Amino acid sequence: MTIQKWVLGNWKMNGRLATNEALLSQLGQIDTDEKVAVGVAVPSVYLLPSLQAAQNVLVGAEDVSRFAADGAYTGEVSAAILADIGAQFTLIGHSERRQYFAEDEAVLAQKYANAVAAGVLPVLCVGETLEQREANQAQAVVAEQLSWLKDAVLLNQTVLVAYEPVWAIGTGVVASIEQIAQMHAFIQEHVLSLVGNAANIRLLYGGSVNADNCAAIFAVAHVDGALVGGASLKADSFANIITAAISAAN
Repeated sequence: MTIQKWVLGNWKMNGRLATNEALLSQLGQIDTDEKVAVGVAVPSVYLLPSLQAAQNVLVGAEDVSRFAADGAYTGEVSAAILADIGAQFTLIGHSERRQYFAEDEAVLAQKYANAVAAGVLPVLCVGETLEQREANQAQAVVAEQLSWLKDAVLLNQTVLVAYEPVWAIGTGVVASIEQIAQMHAFIQEHVLSLVGNAANIRLLYGGSVNADNCAAIFAVAHVDGALVGGASLKADSFANIITAAISAAN
């Protein structure tokens, strides 16, 4: 059955062994639904213990190296290494990677290719800054961030894109339903034009998603789930988001 909703948590630079295990244990007790995929992207040092502790929860990486082959790349974690320990997906191009590590589209295209080659599902993050939105450049910026998908090889003909307006990440500000609807419709149409009708396109919204606003967001056309930040670190709030996704998928 095709997955209807995705709920992925991004732990960012947070977590400890004991709290991670407790959180994953609580998430494993949630009644699951085959129409909904639940996962967490965790700091690389916690990948293996998280994989061992997770039940009915996908575990992925927050980033992957642009270097494909083993070699002298101190501090890097390749897609092959992620696949070797069992990581099921990886985020690519989160705005914090773009901002703090100056990752450009050429780098992200290489990371995407490496993940696909290793069988690790890439989740491409896109989104505009407040200045770009106020200058009416939001769609142009996102289109540029997606442009290289035209030449990308896909994993199982699946494209996962997370739209995260930079101005709504961790700020408590959420894009309006109208703004989310307009951008998701644009991304759906644009990705189709790049990769063709055969692709299975799933678009996630991210940006201060929480238990209070998730149901309304999941009801928007072309919103196929959420990439959740801070709320994914709290079992109760993340469970409520998952429950809302299950309800929206049925």
